Parts: sequence; C-alpha cells; structure tokens
Amino acid sequence: MSTRDAAERLGVALRTVQLWVESGVLPAWKTAGGHRRIAKSAVEKLLEERRMAISGEVAKPDVPQPFRILVVEDEPDLLRLFTMVIEDWGLPVALRTATNGFEALVRIGEQCPDLLITDLNMPGMDGFRMIRSLRNFGEGLETLEIVAVTALGPQDIENRGGLPDGVKVFIKPVPFAELEQLVRERVPTALAAPAAT
Repeated sequence: MSTRDAAERLGVALRTVQLWVESGVLPAWKTAGGHRRIAKSAVEKLLEERRMAISGEVAKPDVPQPFRILVVEDEPDLLRLFTMVIEDWGLPVALRTATNGFEALVRIGEQCPDLLITDLNMPGMDGFRMIRSLRNFGEGLETLEIVAVTALGPQDIENRGGLPDGVKVFIKPVPFAELEQLVRERVPTALAAPAAT
C-alpha cells in the first residue's frame, strides 16, 4: 500500500502515516523510485491493535505460527520441485514462491518470511539486486535469513559484486537434504513436536 492508501484505511492524516513509518510503528520499504510502500498486513495489524485498545480487549496469547519460507526461482520445473520436496518434509512451514526479484520484494512486503531461498541468475531483477535491496532496506529486514542456491561458482559471484555478509550459498543441483536440516534447526520446537494425545 502507498502511504496515502494506508492513511485512508487507518482514517488518519497522510503526515501521521509518514511519522509512523519514520518512527517504526508501521514497517515500510522504498521502491526503486523512492516511494514508500507499506504491507497491508502491517496496516491491518495496527487497526486491530487500535480496535482492541479502544474496546479494552486483552490480546489472546500468541498461537505459534508456521515457519515462513519464500522460494524465488525462475525455472517453473525447479520451482515445482522445491514445492513438492518442502511439502514432503512434514514440517509446519508456510511456503510462498516468486519467479524473480521484484515479485519476491512484493511478497516480502506483504509478509516477511523467516527464510528466503533464492536463485541468483534470473530475468528482470536478479537475486543479486534483490538481496542488496533487502540488506540496504535496514530496519525490519536485518534478521531475514537468506540462502542463495545457484549454478554460479564462487568466482562468478565475486565477479558480479559478491553477496552481503551472512548470505549462505549452496551450489546447484539443489542440496535439499542440507536445506531441510537448516529448516529443521529453525522450526520452533513446539511446532515441530507432534501433538500429544
């Protein structure tokens, strides 16, 4: 949503939304053209918090959420393979997909994943530009874990400007066993444990 859309939805002045964005009350990101965009989910969450504060309701204890994974891959067959394999892990994950960096940024704006798995070589906005955009965004995305899965070798990656610190790189073919292990280590124990009967 634009700041104007958010202001209309929240029933406040445009300047109020701008101040909320600057103070971190409403997380937002900037487009390539310098316009701020706010996730609809963030606006709805703020509306709900305001409604509860006005009515005096007590928030329900947080129900554990599934581990959110976003896979970015431009090859349709490989994207389908990612989906099938991840669903077969039997873990409480919420999987979303995108086919290029720009689409991925939109998805992240809608709901930030816990783990981003991305190709680097893609048409349009490639993985390099997308990852740099995310790391340059700053507040709110610094904890997003990023894994690049690519056919490029270390020297090729270096020749294209390298990747920010903290980005894990796996070389294709996709090492699904290593990715599964990485996800299993991060899924909250309460979610991964089978329900007691």
